[in-house]
Amino acid sequence: MESTETGKILFETEIAGGWTWSHIVKRGTSIRLTDLEGGANVSALFYNAANVTERYNMGDTLKIQHISFLCKDRCIYSDMGRILMSFVADSCGWHDVICGVSNAEMIARRFGQQSYQDFQNTFYRNGTDSLLVELAKYGMDQRDFIEVVNFFSKVAVDAEGRLSFVEGFSRPGSFVELRAEMDTLLVIDTGMHPLNPSPSYLVKPIQVLVTKSSPPVPCDSCRTSCPENERGFINTERYHL
Repeated sequence: MESTETGKILFETEIAGGWTWSHIVKRGTSIRLTDLEGGANVSALFYNAANVTERYNMGDTLKIQHISFLCKDRCIYSDMGRILMSFVADSCGWHDVICGVSNAEMIARRFGQQSYQDFQNTFYRNGTDSLLVELAKYGMDQRDFIEVVNFFSKVAVDAEGRLSFVEGFSRPGSFVELRAEMDTLLVIDTGMHPLNPSPSYLVKPIQVLVTKSSPPVPCDSCRTSCPENERGFINTERYHL
């Protein structure tokens, strides 16, 4: 597998569709997310694990790198101008950062009510509430809810500025691999993308693989993809002195 160091796998697990999961991805490790069946969506939040008041900033991430989506060789910036994680491998080439995550009203309006009391683990979850439950494990609440990155999802924009979900974009086996430049609390939900037009409640599983990784070298492609990223890596390295 591209960029994963053979023999240095720390652990792997599978996350069912519509569920949440979190992990502190430590500096010196990478995490690979794989869409097992195709059509998955992974809504992700990122925080400095040592100080969760420092967290992913969508505006800075896009502005600094002059982009409107994430892909290989791009970085996830915190609101302190440091790099939380960098994209070292990516088979999709596009990950949505604009459209946010589903909420209870949206799911109920589209698919009806299907409560836990009546349907147990097959009840209809929504991304906002699920992520808030996971954040609570770390002492955080709604005040700490931030923008999400939607891995494996692509959104098109027409001439009038309207957004539409690109169906069939992520194929079975599609993957993205992120290297932790800081100890990063990663919180994910595998629920539906809010623009997915599926007439039925659609959730897909993913595989998570955590491996050892080498520190970025001076010619690292994430570091050199734009001059601003060079400065971002320097800020991040000074944080660890």
